[in-house]
Amino acid sequence: MPVAHFKLVLEYDGAGFAGWQIQREGQRTVQGELEAAFAELGRDLRLMGAGRTDAGVHAEGQVASVRIDTPHDAETLRRALNAKLPREVVIRRLEPVASGFDARSDSLGKHYRYCIWNGRLRSPLRAARALHVREPLDLLAMAQAAKALVGRHDFACFQATGSEVPHTVRTLTRAEISGETGGEVALDLEGDGFLRHMVRNIAGTLVEVGHGRRPPDGMPALLEAQDRGGAGPTAAAQGLTLVSVRYAGCAVPD
Repeated sequence: MPVAHFKLVLEYDGAGFAGWQIQREGQRTVQGELEAAFAELGRDLRLMGAGRTDAGVHAEGQVASVRIDTPHDAETLRRALNAKLPREVVIRRLEPVASGFDARSDSLGKHYRYCIWNGRLRSPLRAARALHVREPLDLLAMAQAAKALVGRHDFACFQATGSEVPHTVRTLTRAEISGETGGEVALDLEGDGFLRHMVRNIAGTLVEVGHGRRPPDGMPALLEAQDRGGAGPTAAAQGLTLVSVRYAGCAVPD
């Protein structure tokens, strides 16, 4: 069978998964479901995701690259895979790419969104996709604090404890709060890379700003201290979605 190289754009509900990456036996992962589906349609499989979303985290535009020996063209393969995948996962696009394309190393940046339901009453229809915060949030204060995160900084204070990376410097090109107090609120972050739990730790810190528990102008000092203990709690996973991955010339999905 001919060797083929494809780029996949995936949407998934992360609630029932232990994250993207294959882990110890018995844990259900998005990568594991994909590889099981691919295995029925070809051989010599090599699958790489653009980002390792954690347990419970969702994706609208996760990107993966795959090498596989298969007789199927891209559209036939996409339809066949979607027929085999569980209902929580769908391949939105699948297209041929050059053999050197790597979804992770070729990525130039990602867009994450963290959603908050700020209503006094819980919302069953939002519970799986948003953090419920009952007390009214000061969105202007949160927006002021978020704006200070834009630029190239050492984000060590927002990294999960115990992470091992060569360095903790990243560049954010966007950090915006939108929505309305007492309703739906969104934090959008775009940047060249993200540390483990970075978005969720930023979200937890901004909620404290929104409740007046920390000053909106305190972000520069927090970044400078590089102390995880000085930042807010890690916000729940269900509020986080990987919206898109950026490559040369465009973001995926469009």
